Amino acid sequence: MKKDITVVAEPRASRGKNEARRLRVRGLSPAVVYGAEKDPVAVCVNPKDVTRILMSSTGHNTIFDLDITGVEKTPAMIIDWQNDPIRERILHIDMKRIDLGRSLIVKVPVHTSGESKGVKLMGGLLEAVTREVEIECLPDEIPEFFNVDVSDLAIGQGVRAGDIPLSGSMRLLSPSDSVIVHVVALKHEEVAPAAEGAPAAAGAEPEVIKKGKKEVEGADEKKKK
Repeated sequence: MKKDITVVAEPRASRGKNEARRLRVRGLSPAVVYGAEKDPVAVCVNPKDVTRILMSSTGHNTIFDLDITGVEKTPAMIIDWQNDPIRERILHIDMKRIDLGRSLIVKVPVHTSGESKGVKLMGGLLEAVTREVEIECLPDEIPEFFNVDVSDLAIGQGVRAGDIPLSGSMRLLSPSDSVIVHVVALKHEEVAPAAEGAPAAAGAEPEVIKKGKKEVEGADEKKKK
């Protein structure tokens, strides 16, 4: 989805670990822009601008204006990014030029709404199997998310990718029979019988060992002697 956002980028003359380290000291992140049948361009951007886009409602599907100083201004999308898990900062970004007149392939999140009768009335469990689907559409028609109403789902019923309504130029690329969400019955665990020789469970009565006839007679003979 095209948004009125502009990210300013500076072209990079050199690449490598040393250059990337110097950029990060300046508070910038190295990036590369490619696509639209043009040569890739190495740039650097403010990672805060990228983070704001990734944290927005449209996330990495956001189409914004990338203004590369002295080079070009083009619609673009964030395709991939690398995070530092310790310092929680973006280390590198891959961006792609977007032709607004040509379809592109994106993955769109799937949300659920409503309370399933299989859960509410039958004691089942609502299980999400797939949280996104892949579609092809024009850039301006990329949805923020798809919504699936699960209110009518009983135990054993579900929603598949092919059940999601599409509009405009949207075309489903995910397998139509892939399960998005379904309601399953809760499994009751069976109590396994105690193994022979295993200690008795807490609260169980102790086993009474009865003396045999021969054992009693042997004890009486000893007393007579």
